[in-house]
Amino acid sequence: MSATTQPVPLLRVEGISRSFGGVRALDDVSFAVPAGTICGLIGPNGAGKTTLINIISGLLPPTAGQIWLGDRRLTGLPPHRVAACGVGRTFQNIRLFNDLSVLDNVMVGHHLRQRGTLIETLLRLPRSRREEQQTRAAALRLLERLRMQHLAHLEAGTLSYGDQRRVEIARALALEPRLLLLDEPAAGMNEAETHQLADFLLELRAAGLTLLVIEHDMDLIMRVSDQVVVLNFGQRIAMGPPAAIQRDPQVIEAYLGRDEAAGSLVPDERSSHAGR
Repeated sequence: MSATTQPVPLLRVEGISRSFGGVRALDDVSFAVPAGTICGLIGPNGAGKTTLINIISGLLPPTAGQIWLGDRRLTGLPPHRVAACGVGRTFQNIRLFNDLSVLDNVMVGHHLRQRGTLIETLLRLPRSRREEQQTRAAALRLLERLRMQHLAHLEAGTLSYGDQRRVEIARALALEPRLLLLDEPAAGMNEAETHQLADFLLELRAAGLTLLVIEHDMDLIMRVSDQVVVLNFGQRIAMGPPAAIQRDPQVIEAYLGRDEAAGSLVPDERSSHAGR
């Protein structure tokens, strides 16, 4: 490969549009995410961020455009097929089984890797028992790797909000994804939990995982992202490294309004306007 050859991106979003009746939630959105990087996806409320994540993960079909994971086209695949291709995700609202242990919640994430039939599972046949033991061991190893093994046998619903978020991410990681989609992972976290989350995301990137992260906390997204994509009214208005995005006039106007757009998203402003 020559020095000028660019690596094939892991995720390609090509001309994605989505309409709901007469409302155009996404309008010809395109960008690419290189493997082993973190891409921040930001924009004001209603910009189309979650709609885009839902399309990538197969929950919604696009009106137009294509989604690619490496050389595999994801467009039109149902969510379980998208997950099997190597896409894990979390949601804005935490979706854990509160009455189950943390370990059991993480084990749920391994279900796509199991090959036993329903009959084998119901009758507790040897392959089913063997797979359950392997799944339990893998979930414990994952919790240990994430330094969450002390939570393994606690009911998920008893954990702090920040720990519940980490369990949800652990369950998504149990799929062994190539791409992890996180929808507002810092929502509801305090400052200390948010700092821990940032370190956690950087560790995942260092391990080779590719992440697409929706987030309103600008300090977090600017700290962890290699590139940032900005949506407004369903359109991509900017894309680039965090330092450039912080001073992009269109981004500043989208967040702060036209009257304040002469400034920039410097740290103090980022903190005060992050949730707008």
